[in-house]
Amino acid sequence: MVWSLVKILIFVAAVIAVTLGVSQLLETSGEVRIAVANQEYTLTPLVALVGIVVLLFAFWVTLKLLNLLVAIFRFLNGDETAISRYFDRSRERKGFEALADGLMALASGEGRTAMAKAAKAEKYLKRPELTNLITAQAAEQSGDTRKAQEVYKRLLTDERTRFVGVRGIMKQKLSEGDTDTALKLAEKAFALKPKHEETQDVLLKLQAGSEDWSGARKTLNAKLKHGSLPRDVHKRRDAVLALSEAKEIVEDGNTIEAREAAIEANRLSPDLIPAAIMAARTYIDQGKKRYASRVLKKAWDVQPHPELAATYAEVEPEETPQARIKRFKTLIKASADHAESKMLMAELNIAAEDFPEARRALGGLIETDPTARSLTIMAAIERGEGSDDAVVRAWLTKALSASRGPQWVCENCSQVHGTWEPVCNNCQSFDTLSWKEAPKSEVVPASGADMLPLIVGALEDKSDEVEVVEEHVVEVISADVVDAEDAGSEPTK
Repeated sequence: MVWSLVKILIFVAAVIAVTLGVSQLLETSGEVRIAVANQEYTLTPLVALVGIVVLLFAFWVTLKLLNLLVAIFRFLNGDETAISRYFDRSRERKGFEALADGLMALASGEGRTAMAKAAKAEKYLKRPELTNLITAQAAEQSGDTRKAQEVYKRLLTDERTRFVGVRGIMKQKLSEGDTDTALKLAEKAFALKPKHEETQDVLLKLQAGSEDWSGARKTLNAKLKHGSLPRDVHKRRDAVLALSEAKEIVEDGNTIEAREAAIEANRLSPDLIPAAIMAARTYIDQGKKRYASRVLKKAWDVQPHPELAATYAEVEPEETPQARIKRFKTLIKASADHAESKMLMAELNIAAEDFPEARRALGGLIETDPTARSLTIMAAIERGEGSDDAVVRAWLTKALSASRGPQWVCENCSQVHGTWEPVCNNCQSFDTLSWKEAPKSEVVPASGADMLPLIVGALEDKSDEVEVVEEHVVEVISADVVDAEDAGSEPTK
């Protein structure tokens, strides 16, 4: 605002100055005499001033004409001049217009048009680092993968575009299913740009898929270092990788290293059920039963799980059924109302031949949350109490069509897994398995053929001996009654 006012004042002052100067010249009575080639010219001061201005302008025009002639001469000799720069600017303008049109065509899904525009832009601009990328993406969009790969390879020759070329070929190999080559390319891309989040994710997924747990942990640490992964998520996933590494060490027979790796995995994520189980069994092998119980209880408080209960039973394998019930009460103390805790106590009381107490432990679970397991337990209770075969058959029939209850389900694709795995065997996603009830469409109900031998075998034996009841409930609950994907297991024997 102030500067605008100042400029206006300066303009007004200049107009006033010029006006005063012209007025002064008009009032001046002197003369200006100019002699040229024996000719004498007498001019008034104003006319003389105008003549000087005209002469200066003519001199400036003459210099420009001379420069133009020099430029034309240099242009004819092939030198850089204003004329060549004009044509260069014209080509550049046409090139960028073609480039813009190519980008618009690419965004619109017109692959062939984008390739044509990119070729035109390359003709005018001579900038392959810009036009090759559009050409490659347009070729992929139009289905010409060979052309795209050819262009990506050209990008590899330029240091500025090498990462783009490697990444492009890597994606092609992924789409072709060539994960081995894609892994090598992902490692190369990661080396070129370790901060690139997409490359980190692809490399981590490929390393996990190829069971390169050590390399995956390094990539995971890089994600944490460069700020592309929250610390709590990193801790959980590092535990998953440590657990997978521990399992691999167990298979190799390195017992001491496996124990250390299992304990490390549990330390990183105490709520990771498979890690807790492996760490607990490690402590059991070392005779550290208290440590094993503590690990299992901590995991149970976060997520009750039948495999945790089975491992908890391994801590004292020789105890009596009554002693086991007493010890297990400390395990379920913080989660006594959880469905898993109720079914666990019902099973323990069945093993102790206390069928009324088993019924009380099961409570209203068969009404509020009926599952194949809880209904089968109810059938065992009825059999133990001497109910008719028709009553037992009714409960087992309900179990056939009931929900499977919690299972290992992939959060990404909802695939049901029989056991926990670090990588989903369907969508290859890393650390996406959760212990929860599967969506209705994903639950695979048991067929009559699966259950019939168990039902008939149990009903044909009319003896009331408790051993028959226990054998039946163990057979139904822990031996994958419905199908091989059942992750639940009977914790008591």
